[in-house]
Amino acid sequence: MSIMGQRLVAKRRQMEGMRKQALETGRNRLLVAGMVMTMAFAGIAGRLIDLAVIEGGYEPRVAKAVGTGQSTVGRSNIIDRNGMILATSLPTVSLYADPVSVLDPAEAAVKLAEVMPELQVPELQRKLSAKGRFVWLARNLTPKQHHRINRLGLPGVGFHNGERRVYPHGNLVSHVLGLTDVDGRGVAGVENQFDSALRAGAGPLRLSIDLRVQSVLRDELMNSMREFKAIGAAGVVMDVSTGETVAMVSLPDYDPNDADRMSANAAFNRAAKGVYEMGSTFKLFTAAMALDSGVVDVTDGYDASKPIRVARFTISDYHAKNRWLSVPEIVLHSSNIGAAKMAMDVGTKGQQAYLEKFGLMKPAGLELPEVGSPLLPSTWRPINTMTISYGHGISVSPVQLVSGISALVNGGLYRTPT
Repeated sequence: MSIMGQRLVAKRRQMEGMRKQALETGRNRLLVAGMVMTMAFAGIAGRLIDLAVIEGGYEPRVAKAVGTGQSTVGRSNIIDRNGMILATSLPTVSLYADPVSVLDPAEAAVKLAEVMPELQVPELQRKLSAKGRFVWLARNLTPKQHHRINRLGLPGVGFHNGERRVYPHGNLVSHVLGLTDVDGRGVAGVENQFDSALRAGAGPLRLSIDLRVQSVLRDELMNSMREFKAIGAAGVVMDVSTGETVAMVSLPDYDPNDADRMSANAAFNRAAKGVYEMGSTFKLFTAAMALDSGVVDVTDGYDASKPIRVARFTISDYHAKNRWLSVPEIVLHSSNIGAAKMAMDVGTKGQQAYLEKFGLMKPAGLELPEVGSPLLPSTWRPINTMTISYGHGISVSPVQLVSGISALVNGGLYRTPT
């Protein structure tokens, strides 16, 4: 082969080597580019899954803001002693907005107000124009409202799935159950007292209340209110052997499903928080402490023929018998004179000690936040000892009275009300 031919062959081999090197370089670059694209798409896909599944479809800042509402998801049911549901939670949808993403606050406000006339356009526009990333617009939408707003397709307006508390029996057990606020926190009654346990969702909270007895008690109290044209009423039914509250009613009451209409008067629990002078019911305690302390026997008695005068005070009987009365007759005829004389024989310190044993000197140990404190004399003079013997000069709650009397009829054992 000539020198020229050898050069041509060498040049061809050189060009083929360069071509192979270029192909190899291109192949490597394509491989790197493919890996980069694959990683990018994998990252995007992972983020989409993260948003859609883990974070519920919200942007991080919005999702965090929604979380501050402390949803009631999983809040336990409350049931009566027989398993009847008194309070439960149902799925609901609430409306929120990310103002930064709202394109036209004025237009969006008008459209939302058309679906929900109870919302005011100026207030909606103010919220939709706010500087933050999250604002509530409406809570607990109806399915129809949810559907219509969803069809509007308003940018920056979204829905938050949660739960709302429902009380199937309305007013019937309102003061016992209490209620929750819009964020699902217990703010009164059992809902407040056991809020942590209910939010934990471990299982239903069973109360000692019997819904059937509760209904009968409420009906009777309402009839009595109408008959006597009373402004309020309270009633308690208690198991004297255990101290369990089987029924507790305070009137007027309220519907915890419609808390916005609840008045302060209706919210007040007269059975547990209200304290009153219980009058002649205290003669039962006076007779019991006199007999138990041994100062009198059941066959003994007192002269109730004349009123008792202490300084400027006069103690007399409303239905005076004007004669000697035995201990049972003092209770039977409700003699203030006889009760006062028995109390003086027991003595002030003895009276205080017995009232303490009956649970009448401190708030009832009931598992409710709304528990009233008794009103006691600042200075306990002999005249106080006498008037307290027939239920004046001391104020206690109906729950305290019932739990104290329970000890009189169950063999003398005081049970803390529950």
